[in-house]
Amino acid sequence: MKRALITGITGQDGSFLAEFLLEQGYEVFGLVRRESWYRPNNASHLADKVHILFGDMSEGIDISSALQDAKPDEIYNLASQSRPGESWARAPETLMINGMGAIRLFEGVRHACPKARVYHASSSEMFGRTNIIPQNEDTPFNPANPYAAAKVYAHQMVRIYRESYGLFISSGILFNHESERRPLHFVTQKIAYGAACAKLGVLNSLDLNECGHPIVSEGKLALGNLEISRDWGYAVDFVKAMWLMLQQEQPDDFVVGTGELHTLRQLCQFAYEHVGLGWQDHVVSDPALVRPLETSQTLADASKARHVLNWQPTVTFEQMVGKMVDAQIVRIELQLRDRK
Repeated sequence: MKRALITGITGQDGSFLAEFLLEQGYEVFGLVRRESWYRPNNASHLADKVHILFGDMSEGIDISSALQDAKPDEIYNLASQSRPGESWARAPETLMINGMGAIRLFEGVRHACPKARVYHASSSEMFGRTNIIPQNEDTPFNPANPYAAAKVYAHQMVRIYRESYGLFISSGILFNHESERRPLHFVTQKIAYGAACAKLGVLNSLDLNECGHPIVSEGKLALGNLEISRDWGYAVDFVKAMWLMLQQEQPDDFVVGTGELHTLRQLCQFAYEHVGLGWQDHVVSDPALVRPLETSQTLADASKARHVLNWQPTVTFEQMVGKMVDAQIVRIELQLRDRK
């Protein structure tokens, strides 16, 4: 039986990956901070199926201990400060976790389990302010926020450790991927939440945005720039690509995305149409929510992943948005029931 260690197992990707690996017959270990595990999280339902190891990605000794305990055949490094917008206010922490955390992991692997295969989560945010569309593995990086800059550092170190020490480290340059497990601070989930509130007649939501205001206030969902466009896919499809990278004969870097571009305006349209409403009646643009410097149009050229990994997305953009809205309807209904 193969053994896999997942950092960031409590997140969207980590929980879906854990489920996938369990289905493949793996023994799964997760490295998490103690406080993250003992509150409700995306992997809570797997508590009796996975082995949890407590530690912090900012502590090299915690990583080394986890590697020694898990003795993994495969390692999936998904732990990160995952909010590009918030990285402006938390730049040092973002570099510590997303950049230095990865290096500590690579060092631990080099000394404790050099034969293990490692997947490292890179990001399409690394392309930043680019004029090259679509982007592939050879497109130059030009990060536009601290999150992306930290990701570029870790991504470059993947290549250095791979070439210098012969480690099997593959990097997935993943484009935006969402699901019903996304936290509410992600704009896609805010939109799904807003559509669910509109469906249920919630005029002032209990949940707050990053400015400390209700996500839905007086029946309106406040968003930033509605014209930004992204390549959005479904997270369950993307975790399979991670696994496929570690089944190859040689480590490599792969762009993973749908190759389809959608704007926030279109996302709003699909979300509110899913509940039979017009988005224009429920969404407003708030300049306070616009990032200081916005990433340019990012669109994946995932032809390498399709050819080498035989990977392709199975869930459409519209289906993904519908899943997210339906999940938020269930969640808000439970909230309303608990308040009675």
